[in-house]
Amino acid sequence: MSSQSGMKPKNVLILCSDEHARAVAGCYGHAVARTPTLDRLAAQGTRFTRAYTPSPICIAARASLATGTQVHETRCWSSSEPFYGQHDSWMRRLREQDHAAVSIGKLHFRSGQDDNGFTEEILPMYLANGGRGWPQGLIRRPLADFPEAAEMAKDAGPGESSYTEYDREITAEACRWLKRYPRVIKNKPWALFVSLVSPHFPLTAPPRFYDLYEGRPLPETVAPGPGARSVHPVVETLGNFFNYDDYFDPGTRELGKRAYFGLCSFLDDNIRQILQALEDSGAARDTVVLYLSDHGEMLSNHGFWGKSVMYEDSAGIPLLMAGAEVPRGVNETLVSLSDIPATIEDIVGLRGGGANGATEPWQGRSLLEVAQEPDPNRFIISQYHDGGSPTGFYMIRHGRWKYVYYAEGYPCQLFDMQADPDELRDLGEDREHEGQREELHGYLTAILDPEEVNRQAFADQAALLESWGGPETVRQMQTFNHTPVGS
Repeated sequence: MSSQSGMKPKNVLILCSDEHARAVAGCYGHAVARTPTLDRLAAQGTRFTRAYTPSPICIAARASLATGTQVHETRCWSSSEPFYGQHDSWMRRLREQDHAAVSIGKLHFRSGQDDNGFTEEILPMYLANGGRGWPQGLIRRPLADFPEAAEMAKDAGPGESSYTEYDREITAEACRWLKRYPRVIKNKPWALFVSLVSPHFPLTAPPRFYDLYEGRPLPETVAPGPGARSVHPVVETLGNFFNYDDYFDPGTRELGKRAYFGLCSFLDDNIRQILQALEDSGAARDTVVLYLSDHGEMLSNHGFWGKSVMYEDSAGIPLLMAGAEVPRGVNETLVSLSDIPATIEDIVGLRGGGANGATEPWQGRSLLEVAQEPDPNRFIISQYHDGGSPTGFYMIRHGRWKYVYYAEGYPCQLFDMQADPDELRDLGEDREHEGQREELHGYLTAILDPEEVNRQAFADQAALLESWGGPETVRQMQTFNHTPVGS
């Protein structure tokens, strides 16, 4: 038996981080970031240079990661509309064919009472508020307030947090699991999904890793002007809502950046331990390793911290794949987290899986196939329908271009990622690029009707908001800047 790509079926270890900006890794060319484990992993396999999240927000992205479908298909629009097993998933398809599909760590699904598809869930993090997540984000007309933005700057610096403690527990459990199980379970390849929360804020990094960056120059903030955010009305509204940067000064901004880099190195060290346990288990030669993140982190660029925008630091993700028979090198094909289910099923040799057999360029494909046959003409989509934004918006990446369409009549954006990698020159209303915008808009409408999808998202959110007692009741529910551990 062989996989669809012709490779002998193998185990798959998926290492997922939270909020890791693609640029902050040595293997992606950063001169300061210390990520030796990820760098070695990249050298042993394929490094995808143009990988993206289906949505720059955790819950929506993780629903696509589970299902291989896009946000408008899952209708997991926001931080209160999670995956709960309502759609088919790679986990369930593996389980139905008697493969072990085990998770350790953060899921950000609704609850453990749901059948999420895994054969076992160890140390899971589900949604706060009894599975309701961050319901205040549903209040979009008018937008709710977000005073919790002040917390990020207050937490910046060296130290420990509930998140770093949680990552240590996840790592220890992953190492135990790998030492306990043989090369295969029930004579079939297994899939282990290990989901760490670093480098997600709070920006509190263990001193050992924070100190790696003492005295080392960190990158300057990228912005169209001193302290300026985009003049685009929707992006400006998002920046005024998620106004984390307003609470930083030059000193705390430096602390925050250093802590983020320290958390990336802390993450790297946890991955080192897990990969060593895999090696010690004797299963490494029979296992393909995937490393990915659910979305990125703006790190003060363009006036933003966090995610929720389509700038590269937010929507772009690191994506590595290594193992026997995986090609070594750099792959520039546009890929997405929605390709992961087809990849997992291909690796373990699953037949008849729902994530295989994509017929359109933007649909999930096995990264094994992409690694063997790069596709320079592929395009991918990302979309956002969560709190802080007055409307839904969509990104199409194709070739050198990034096109962002905002529903309800707002102006679009266009960036030439080859000539302007920092995205400082918006060509969205440039007459010379009208044809380019029309072509990219055609790719978008080949996937969905952006206005109708926007209406559907608002309708779903209004119905959910009403079912929970309306805006005033929801305002009284627990709110937070980052999901509490153990909620």
